[in-house]
Amino acid sequence: MDSGSVAFLRELLAETGWLDRARELGLALRTTRSPGGLLLVGTPDDEPWHLTAHLADEARISGLSQLTPTLVRWDPPAGAPAHLSVGLDRLERAARGETLFVLSEQQAPVPLLERVDDARRTGATILAIEGGEGGDPELAGLAHDAIAVPRDGLVTFDGAQHLVSAAAGELEQRPRLRERLARLLDKVSGPQVTD
Repeated sequence: MDSGSVAFLRELLAETGWLDRARELGLALRTTRSPGGLLLVGTPDDEPWHLTAHLADEARISGLSQLTPTLVRWDPPAGAPAHLSVGLDRLERAARGETLFVLSEQQAPVPLLERVDDARRTGATILAIEGGEGGDPELAGLAHDAIAVPRDGLVTFDGAQHLVSAAAGELEQRPRLRERLARLLDKVSGPQVTD
């Protein structure tokens, strides 16, 4: 999904609350303290490659190095490059200041829930995008913050990932001096009354 498609999706969803939730989760991702401390994990059948790539782009473009993700894989092949060989044992070393971002379109399998619980106990922040009918109460119960994506909702599971990654990389635009002065003048002068 390109930036124009994301902008169009944002315009369509402006009044639905989706953008606010995506922004909240995106801001939570930014609290990760160090590059590589943002751990992304999915299910054994669906690793979050796509979101990993988007967050890496957002980290590079925005200059927010804490968004540089680490893809955690269920069964990395022997001889894989270092960035593709991080296994589930990395979750055992998750620590305070790191974030475990879980993506599970279906109910999360028990081994994943156990590892998420372990990471939470060691101080990692747990965030999730969960799918399925009615969400995933067990995953939501472990997460500090989660977005549930209904199967027949306005936003697809993939669309929710795009919204969150784009929100994570948004740089806050501080109003320029001229804009601040214009607002101050509007406040001081009061509302304009027309005849």
